[in-house]
Amino acid sequence: MRSLHGEPAVDTVPGLTAGPVALAWLTQFLVGTDLFVVAPLLPHIAASFGISPAGTGLLVTAFSVAYVVASPFAGWISDRRDRATVLVVALVLFSAANAGTALAPGLGLLLVARVVAGAAAAATGPTVYALVSTRARPRARAQTLAVVGSGLLTALWVGAPAGSLLGRYAGWQTAFVILAAGTLLLAVPHAVVWRRLPVPATAAPPREPRPGRPPGTGVAVAGVTVTTLWAFSVYSLYTFLAVALHADGRATAVTWLLVVYGVGAVLGGQLGGRFADRGDPVRVTRTALALTAALEAVVALVFSATWALACALGLFAVAAYAFFPAQQRHLVDLFPGRATALLSWNNSALFVGLSLAGAAGGPVVHALGYPALLYLGAAVAVPACLVARGRPPRTLGKEERP
Repeated sequence: MRSLHGEPAVDTVPGLTAGPVALAWLTQFLVGTDLFVVAPLLPHIAASFGISPAGTGLLVTAFSVAYVVASPFAGWISDRRDRATVLVVALVLFSAANAGTALAPGLGLLLVARVVAGAAAAATGPTVYALVSTRARPRARAQTLAVVGSGLLTALWVGAPAGSLLGRYAGWQTAFVILAAGTLLLAVPHAVVWRRLPVPATAAPPREPRPGRPPGTGVAVAGVTVTTLWAFSVYSLYTFLAVALHADGRATAVTWLLVVYGVGAVLGGQLGGRFADRGDPVRVTRTALALTAALEAVVALVFSATWALACALGLFAVAAYAFFPAQQRHLVDLFPGRATALLSWNNSALFVGLSLAGAAGGPVVHALGYPALLYLGAAVAVPACLVARGRPPRTLGKEERP
């Protein structure tokens, strides 16, 4: 069955089965757990090396900086080489870095191991997303990306706490040994699965051609800038939530409020992916950003009332995380031949926004209080909503490389 343009009809394009999606999900979960587990393990690491917790905070910075710097380069390589091979090499390197983290005799080598881990993680996430997006059914691309991305979100509220408990009772090194073993084992099926799944002939639903040149660098920069603003808005709330609750005498509420937030984030990702596949991804991103701004202000207003805060946090997470899979689909549709590179830039933009939120949030909370930071985050989401624009090209994109 063929379309009017002579291409295979979209409905006949084979999609992904549960196996490859589960493999991609598990990969994102383990990499995400490594990303999020370091912060709660910092006191144990500090005690192990006889240094202050503030000094071990460099481990988080080293990982994040390495990720931001390496991600665009890793995406560039992945779009020009066999993506499955790039992913396998990255997972093996990631495993070695985690083993090095567990075995490091001092802070210097520990920092080196975290830099290597950050660089390897920069190659895993976007490559996994690109492999999935180019093989998913076009009409289910964003939803599939959302399912895979939920592995990262699940690590936020399941993997990291589990690793923290493991570090408390079995030693912080144990958590990294398990992560090293897990990612090394995942490299084997990744080396086989993606080569058995050919890239479909069509990368987007058939549409009437649209005149004009393909989108250029300016469109890509504008797109990832939106992600930076979104990340600042979202992570200014998340990063300092536990600190603010502790300072307010509500430390016992931290765990279950974070669970509410995590469940809302997973649900939001699924809804965002579904709506982006059924309509215009840009409309979904703009709607999500507008709701993010409004609900972040609501969280600030009800912060002192715990149950109202729980409801507002859940709704905020649903709205905020609906943005990401829609944004990923938008970028892949715009640049199908450079999918990994654009997703890499997008992930770097996320880390830049997260880092800016951490850097600016501390002084704001100290001087004006946590609700003031939330109002700032809500204000930042407004220009993000205005910048988010443009539609994917209407031509049938073709993936250039596996």
